[in-house]
Amino acid sequence: QVQLVESGGGLVQAGGSLRLSCAASGRTVSRYAMGWFRQAPGKEREFVAGISSRGGNTRYADSVKGRFTISRDNLKSTVYLQMNSLKPEDTAVYYCAAVYNTNFYFATATEWEYDYWGQGTQVTVSS
Repeated sequence: QVQLVESGGGLVQAGGSLRLSCAASGRTVSRYAMGWFRQAPGKEREFVAGISSRGGNTRYADSVKGRFTISRDNLKSTVYLQMNSLKPEDTAVYYCAAVYNTNFYFATATEWEYDYWGQGTQVTVSS
């Protein structure tokens, strides 16, 4: 079992920045690929960014490329999502997710491939 706890959400004006954190516990996190997803009111949950277990491979949704950066610190068992140039359409609940994979370069955008999920943190961007 892996437990995931997100933090760092809040209210920010358009053009501002936030950094989300996802603290993982329970297993050797360095063997898990991690991802960030988000769900806006009335919409389905969507992929935002993913990172391989050792951090050597990352993936991004087209809507956040160039603005968001995913990273991880395996010594701290934490994954980060740095969000810059935020837009009102980035408003959503952001979820952290994890999947075990022995391929160090595995990073997936597919929601159903993730086994563990956090409770989410709210991000609100005002115009």
